[in-house]
Amino acid sequence: MNKLIDPHGRSIHKLRLSLLDACNFRCLYCMPEKVEFMPSDKFMDKFEIFNVTKTLVDYGIDEIRLTGGEPALRTDFLEIVKLLSKLPLKKLGLTSNGVRLKKFLPDLKKSNLLNINFSLDSLNRKTFKTISRSDSLEQVLESIFLAKELGFNVKINTVVMKGLNDHEIEDFIEFSGKYGIEVRFLEVMKIGVMVPMFERYFISADQLMAQIKTKWIPKTIPVPVDSTSYNYTISNGAKIGFIASESKPFCHGCSRLRMGPDGSIFPCLMIDKGFSLRGKNREEIGEALIKTMGLKPTYRIDEMVKPMYQIGG
Repeated sequence: MNKLIDPHGRSIHKLRLSLLDACNFRCLYCMPEKVEFMPSDKFMDKFEIFNVTKTLVDYGIDEIRLTGGEPALRTDFLEIVKLLSKLPLKKLGLTSNGVRLKKFLPDLKKSNLLNINFSLDSLNRKTFKTISRSDSLEQVLESIFLAKELGFNVKINTVVMKGLNDHEIEDFIEFSGKYGIEVRFLEVMKIGVMVPMFERYFISADQLMAQIKTKWIPKTIPVPVDSTSYNYTISNGAKIGFIASESKPFCHGCSRLRMGPDGSIFPCLMIDKGFSLRGKNREEIGEALIKTMGLKPTYRIDEMVKPMYQIGG
């Protein structure tokens, strides 16, 4: 068994691996200001992570993206990356807010982690602070520019919120064209703290595209069937994408599984039921994978009460 096919015929080959739920930001759409995180003694250690993911790779996982919380907060972050770099993966990536990443980038460059997505919701210091509750825009930009300089495949993820940062779309497009960094605009999702605020802040990808078309003519870039984004080039050299989880869900082609810091594997960002892989042998992990894939939905689940930071969003 070296290819994972779910009951609906979808090829499952990507893993979102959350190293911890803790974060040094308190983004409005992700978590409340006061929050309790999972005790670190419940985390899988670096060797457990490696052994479990090695078995998952044997079964057919060939792309892994490290998430959090903020992955760089783990004291053994670099050691985990070095271990995962030994696996025969097509792609090893990271999603980070970038605040602590600058000091790690030279060592990361020596690993097989070549793809970094930075969460950056505003280019304006005041707006950035309002959304992230952190006054660290300068540090984030320094990490982004250094990663680009060092040759990483860099992308920016921007969660667009109506009335907060939707007026910055043109700024991000100019930024992308100027620095050659792809920017992907994400719709807010009905998850955790955002559920009661969804109508207040939601703006659709179509609305953003209509705004963009008043100034530019986007050209479509073809994407794989399991892509989560709709991608375009802009005449100024910018590359942009839209992850429209709410208005244009991509469940039909989803190829992902998610694993939490404690070794529990989940079928979907919107499903809280999972199975622990911790301490399991190869056969038991295979059985858990079959059960997990059997829970993967083919349609967009309306909302998730569990906060995003606890799921590895």
